[in-house]
Formats: sequence, structure tokens, C-alpha cells
Amino acid sequence: MTTEQPEAGPTEWVNREEVGVGPWPGTWPTDPRYDPELLTNGDRRNVVDAYRYWRREAIVSDVDTRRHPFHVAIENFQHDHNIGTVVRTANAFAAAEVHIVGRRRWNRRGAMVTDRYQHLRHHEDVASLLDFATAGGLTVVAVDNTPGAEPVETAVLPRECLLLFGQEGPGLSEAAQTDSAKVVSIAQFGTTRSINAGVAAGIVMHAWIRQHADLAKAW
Repeated sequence: MTTEQPEAGPTEWVNREEVGVGPWPGTWPTDPRYDPELLTNGDRRNVVDAYRYWRREAIVSDVDTRRHPFHVAIENFQHDHNIGTVVRTANAFAAAEVHIVGRRRWNRRGAMVTDRYQHLRHHEDVASLLDFATAGGLTVVAVDNTPGAEPVETAVLPRECLLLFGQEGPGLSEAAQTDSAKVVSIAQFGTTRSINAGVAAGIVMHAWIRQHADLAKAW
């Protein structure tokens, strides 16, 4: 008796041992967005195929034409190790900007080099972040599982907003909770008091995407 083998899935259709593409075959394109070094040596960066061989500045400029009007902020008063993941996710959803509140230094390893394509801004404290939001007409939406928080699963997120996340462990600072226009929480059903800050950021960003993004423009 023979056992029927399953059909190959999408990740098996091509060789995934090496990411990206090799040197450009044939005549080089004349478009100034292309990078001569990448055309010569190949492009192994973690970018979608539409941006293969493009200069970094050209990629950023192109994304700038279609970034979404939501910002993401995360407090970093205790060297939160989740910031890299937040930046990477914000880049995937084309957030307007990522704001780091508190300590300027953060571990970029989790960003997987996506910080090169994502606008970043530093604020010394929550007060300066809130001033930025007010000046930009952004509604501040804090994310924390606190009493009175609105479930993000049913909440209507403002289109022009700043999603504010606390750090792993202590959560949002008192100033962040007090001065935010809205506080939303993520439904949990297990034993843990909270979920990873990087995971929480991805959940809430995707909630915004589901409500406001034009999914026809996704890659």
C-alpha cells in the first residue's frame, strides 16, 4: 500500500535556503532608485520583492507615500527588550512613526534591520510625547489591562491616533494612563497577568489595520 504525499506548500515551491536575489542579470535598469552595488552583488536584504535592488532612501520615500496615519509609542524607562519587535511590526503595517519614550538606547536586534526603513523619534518623557500628539492632532490610545479599559476587540480606534504601550512588567506609567484619551485592553483567558509587550503591540496595530487600512494595497 502506498501513502499519498501531501502537495507542496507555498514555502516549498522555491528554494528558501538563501534569501533574496543574486546579481542583476543582463542590462542594468536606468531608474535612479536602483543601487549599483546591489545590482552588482545581489540583494539579500529582508525586503519584499518589489524593493529588490532599490536604494534604502528610495524604499523609505516610496513607503512614505502610503504610510498609515497611526503612530506607535512604547515606554523605555527600564530598557525594555521588546522595542525591536514593536519597530519590526510597525514597519510591517507601515506605521507613520515609532516613538520611544524614556531611555534613548534600545536593543535593535529584534527589529531585524527594519529600523532602517521606519521613522523613529525619541521623547524624554510622556509629557513631551503627549505634546507631540496634541500638536499633530493625534488621539492617544493607551493599551493596558486595567479596570475600566475598553476591549480592543470591540473598540473603535481613531484613524489618526497614537497607540501607546507600556514596558514589560510594570506596564504603562501613571502619567501615560491618566492623560490618554482612551485606554483599551486585550482579552486574555489564561493564567498570566499580561502578555508580551511586543505581541500586544502587534495585536492592537492589526486591529487598527482591520478597521482603517485599504487591504487591496497590501503586498
